[in-house]
Amino acid sequence: MSNQTSGQNQKRNQNNNQNQNANQNQYPNPNMSTYPQETEDFNLKETKPTLGGGRVAGNDRLGTAFDLVEQMHYFYVRVVKAKELSLKKDGNDKGNLHPFVEVQLGNLKGLTLHFEDRSSPEWNQVFVVLKDRIQSRILEVCLKDKSRIGDGDGGLIGRVVFEINEVPKRVPPDSPLAPQWYWLENKKGEKVKGELMLAVWIGTQADEAFQEALHLDATSVNGHGVANIKSKVYLSPRLWYLRINVIEAQELRIGNKMQQPEIYVRITLGNVALRTKNSLIKNVCPSWNEDLMFVVAEPFEDQLVLSVEDKVAPNKYEFLGKCVIALQDVEKRVDFSTPISKWYSLEKEVVSEGGNKKVSTKLNSKVHLRLSFDGGYHVLDELTHYSSDLKATSKELWKPSIGVLELGILNAQGLSPMKTRDGRGITDPYCVAKYGQKWIRTRTILSSFNPKWNEQYTWEVFDPCTVITIGVFDNCNLQGADKNDKARDSKIGKVRIRLSTLETNRVYTHSYPLIVLTPAGVMKMGEIQLAVRFSCSSLFNMLAMYSQPLLPIMHYLHPLTYYQVDNLRHQATQIVATRLSRAEPPLRREVVEYMLDVGSNLWSIRRSKANYVRIAGVLSGLTAICKWFNGICTWKNPFATVLVHIIFFLFVCFPRLILSSIFAVVFLTGTWNYRMRPRKPPHMDIKLSQAERVPWDELDEEFDTLPTSRHNDAVRMRYDRLRSIGSIMQAVAGDLANQGERFYNLLSWRDPRATALFLIFCLVASIVLYVIPSEVVVSVLGFYTMRHPKFREKLPSVPFSFFRRLPAKTDSLL
Repeated sequence: MSNQTSGQNQKRNQNNNQNQNANQNQYPNPNMSTYPQETEDFNLKETKPTLGGGRVAGNDRLGTAFDLVEQMHYFYVRVVKAKELSLKKDGNDKGNLHPFVEVQLGNLKGLTLHFEDRSSPEWNQVFVVLKDRIQSRILEVCLKDKSRIGDGDGGLIGRVVFEINEVPKRVPPDSPLAPQWYWLENKKGEKVKGELMLAVWIGTQADEAFQEALHLDATSVNGHGVANIKSKVYLSPRLWYLRINVIEAQELRIGNKMQQPEIYVRITLGNVALRTKNSLIKNVCPSWNEDLMFVVAEPFEDQLVLSVEDKVAPNKYEFLGKCVIALQDVEKRVDFSTPISKWYSLEKEVVSEGGNKKVSTKLNSKVHLRLSFDGGYHVLDELTHYSSDLKATSKELWKPSIGVLELGILNAQGLSPMKTRDGRGITDPYCVAKYGQKWIRTRTILSSFNPKWNEQYTWEVFDPCTVITIGVFDNCNLQGADKNDKARDSKIGKVRIRLSTLETNRVYTHSYPLIVLTPAGVMKMGEIQLAVRFSCSSLFNMLAMYSQPLLPIMHYLHPLTYYQVDNLRHQATQIVATRLSRAEPPLRREVVEYMLDVGSNLWSIRRSKANYVRIAGVLSGLTAICKWFNGICTWKNPFATVLVHIIFFLFVCFPRLILSSIFAVVFLTGTWNYRMRPRKPPHMDIKLSQAERVPWDELDEEFDTLPTSRHNDAVRMRYDRLRSIGSIMQAVAGDLANQGERFYNLLSWRDPRATALFLIFCLVASIVLYVIPSEVVVSVLGFYTMRHPKFREKLPSVPFSFFRRLPAKTDSLL
């Protein structure tokens, strides 16, 4: 197994914890109570919004582009171009005309770009505002000169005035409204030289111009911040597993020939460095035959840097040579066929004769490698428990899609203030949804605790047992790119929806609670209303998926170790976060890491308790059966006990009824439970997560960095608590080991008398079972087990006492 370079795991875990702590200053003081408010409602609520303008029912199977959202009417103004503008004002030649257009609706104002020295400029910009926010009866489109902005008229060249009530309405799929030429007028209503081409209409968010339009109520955002408020669709890079089989090296030049070399190979790709173990062959021709694995994204731009090193002392090594390998020519494979091996020459940097610079010289040393891109695996960038994509990397192995997932992001209610501006708490929320390689980001609604997005998106579905994740964030980058990258978007909450829990072709409209665990405890940050529909194109293909392996077959034929999976997932998340953060507008790293649950596998007492509760819930059915059978054996209900005796006797006489009866009971139970089937999708459950009553110290430990940043007393207390938990687990593990060793010691003659007694019992049992029919033996044992309490003793049974007396290896422990 490959070993990662020193300190990388520690740095990775520290970064994961720092990501969790990044936004702690936005939440209440952690010394406050960690218990949720009694009035908070953390339940899922079913809603009945008016979808598609009232044309969509809950079971509507005919989908359109915007049938899962509520219609929102917007006022559109398209400024196309101007012509025949005069370069003179009041008879004086001003020259240097810098025309721009100002769109004004009451107190809402928007500006186009300005051009220099143009009498016929073209803008082709669209302005939009929600119709409900219009507080004026007229629209003024003013053409101004930026070079005359200081004049008394504000540089006005001319204007066009529209009555709001006379603006036409347009509903897609109608063709776009054709722009028209309008004569310019001055403030007195007199025509001036020049014309302006405009189009003004009232439409909905389904209009083609909506995505690129500039919102008049967001004109306070300028520069690079304008791109950060628009809705966008992102695609994750296509990821491959790169497998490097380091075979051997030849003719290495070792400096110190008096000591045995400790030679290993270090391979660096980007910011990731892995190394092999030290070769067991202590000469100039070492061999390893060890696999190192990296995650690489298309296009393969990075270069692989391989170096051969000799460990001459602790924390000191001798550089023996290196080679640089381009990844474009590496072989791609979809199975585990052996790739072609190649010899690569090593080179070494030496100081030139003048001593001014270093030059690379080729050596006679070579290294033998096999390189391949393994396309038969699925590169895990999410946890398998709620992964949104399970396809193999290679498109050759992809199967046809089985359906379509449609998501309508309607609105949010009651969001908490995440920052302060001008002395008051505000939130600039936007949503991010991730399914498969496709990420979507809604537009940012400025200064709103009850934002309305009403945006709809679709994804192809290849596996029903996948999960879509929707997160809500506060935009903290409205003033453009931050050079120091200190402004981080704050998380408000997220929702996961598993597609297999949804009925096909049904529209689910629910309000999901946005829950965040903070150092101050669990908090409800608001609610988000979603509309979800999973449409199946082929029922047969979807049902056939339940018989297929969850992951591509390479994960089972040649499985990766737990360490490799964890290390490769960390590489994948960092690559995805880096790529998406370089988009325009960027999907920031903290957003991607929160959506991908980076750091969710770190130690937490709360999560340990939650897993214990889950295991107890799984075993509750078995526990209930044991309690019921104990009630039968103790005759708590004589009628039920007699009935069980009769059924048991029938099963003994007619054993063919056993399996058929079991499956019939399971079928009837499942059919009966259909009446009580879940009607709502699952959601974040604070009770299951053990977040209702979390002690402050446990939360502080969960949000602590790695290595810890707390003072010594807190660390000592947590260490003692961990030791007490470990002692309980140690006792349970020891007891399980005792029972297993006693079972094996039945035939080991460790206790010769016990083994002899057991063998005599086996001999007698074999004779009795051969002579006496099995029905009689089973009947006797069954009736004996369910005998009346009058014939029972409170002492342990003979088999139990015999088993407890068998030896174990506990007396051999120090």
